[in-house]
Order: sequence, then C-alpha cells, then structure tokens
Amino acid sequence: MAITVSLVALVGLVLFFLLRSKTLGYGSAFIAAMFGFFLASTGAAGPINQLADAVLDAIPNL
Repeated sequence: MAITVSLVALVGLVLFFLLRSKTLGYGSAFIAAMFGFFLASTGAAGPINQLADAVLDAIPNL
C-alpha cells in the first residue's frame, strides 16, 4: 500500500508539471494513464467514484 501511494504521488507530480508546462504528447498521455491506473488501486478509488456519481446525478438529463 505504501509503495502504491508513493507511486501515485510521484506520477501525479510528473503529470502536474507536464500539464503546467503544456507539454502534451504521447508521454503525457502515458503518464496520465499510469496515474489513473495507480490511483484506482488505492483507497481513494471509492470516494472518487462516489464523487463522479454525485456529479453525474446532479447534471440534468438532456
């Protein structure tokens, strides 16, 4: 668990700097995918899913 959380923090930090410097390309897409993959395996996955469900429920159906 500790390795996964630190890996999420490291990949998230790299993604933050890539997005801040507007360096978009295959590398940043890979970093974003890896961030999502590692984030999904932490304890934060449940609250993130609940937040996404709440936001989608708040948007009226068109």
